[in-house]
Amino acid sequence: MKAIRVKQLRQGNPSIALETVDDPVITHPQEVIVKVLAVGLDGTDKEILQEKYGVPPQGEDDLTTGHESLGVVAEAGAESGFQAGDLVTAIVRRPCRNQSCVNCRNGHSDFCQTGEFVERGIKGAHGFLSEYYREDGRYLVQVPTDLLEHGVLVEPQSIVEKVWDQVLRVQQRLIWEPKTALILGSGPLGLLAAITCRLLGLDVHVWSKSPQDSLQAQLVKDCGGVYQTADEGGGLTAYAEGLGKPIDFVLECTGFSPLAFEAMVVLAPNGVLALLGVTPADRKLEISSDMLNQSMVLENKCVIGSVNAARKDFETAIYRLQQMERVYPGWLDRLVTNRMKLEAVPKLDFASIPIKAVVDIVPMEQWRGLVKQTNEVEYSFSV
Repeated sequence: MKAIRVKQLRQGNPSIALETVDDPVITHPQEVIVKVLAVGLDGTDKEILQEKYGVPPQGEDDLTTGHESLGVVAEAGAESGFQAGDLVTAIVRRPCRNQSCVNCRNGHSDFCQTGEFVERGIKGAHGFLSEYYREDGRYLVQVPTDLLEHGVLVEPQSIVEKVWDQVLRVQQRLIWEPKTALILGSGPLGLLAAITCRLLGLDVHVWSKSPQDSLQAQLVKDCGGVYQTADEGGGLTAYAEGLGKPIDFVLECTGFSPLAFEAMVVLAPNGVLALLGVTPADRKLEISSDMLNQSMVLENKCVIGSVNAARKDFETAIYRLQQMERVYPGWLDRLVTNRMKLEAVPKLDFASIPIKAVVDIVPMEQWRGLVKQTNEVEYSFSV
């Protein structure tokens, strides 16, 4: 089968190639062979493909990339819980093997304490940017067929759902009735956060670099949000003050660390700042630390970081994507701006992607013929 590989990662001279690799084979009755329909690309993939920093499996030099998957079960082990034709996506992170990590031992590898976890397509395990992959049925999530066209977005949406779930848990400390959300950044994650907050009934403001006539700005407006170009209006603090109302919830989706500290200042008393963007490790910033500390303490502000997601978050994401398509039909179609074949990935210029790119391993017009039609899937989630 064909797969996109970042090669010779351990040799110090990595390259990207479309290679022919061995077809996966079931070796345990709990395993499943998945035929990949599509794989989404995000900022992590950009960094892996451009900076080539991924970690291959132990004992190997190459890494198959891709972690946002949509596929159909081609072959199912007798104890996997799946059948051929089931539409599925895969949870990305796997638990560490350290018995002292209570979270991994209890199904919460997204809160791994040791850092020894494995992430498919990122760290220690091959990803999904291939024609097939093998997976333990425990890590697959069935997707209803009415979400066939948008199922590749389940993984990024799961990140938004996880942070909202965590915010609700944290805010049980008080009576919290949020009314206004501020999203920093209008990439795929920022836009999914914006439409999610609209569905949650919040007034949404998105602050980003894209101009007012951009597709990003139009998507925000089309789901009932307000868009502000970052280079206009005197900066984030001035913009927030000009709103004339408290900002209860801020989602930082840019990975630009100075914005995170500025967001702490504009956050309303009792508010929550959620950090979703991963920042570089070498940026330095001079801040008014005493003022910031005083504001956080005296006004009961909270800052949380969130990355990766668990099964419940994937299942909530499925519900939310269905809700998006029902309330704002066609919105998700416009979020995906670039579709390409597997052969195009090695020479992909990420600067040419306005919002979201998806690699179609199988042409979309063939998908329905491969999938067993069902929308009766049992989930356990919180909204």
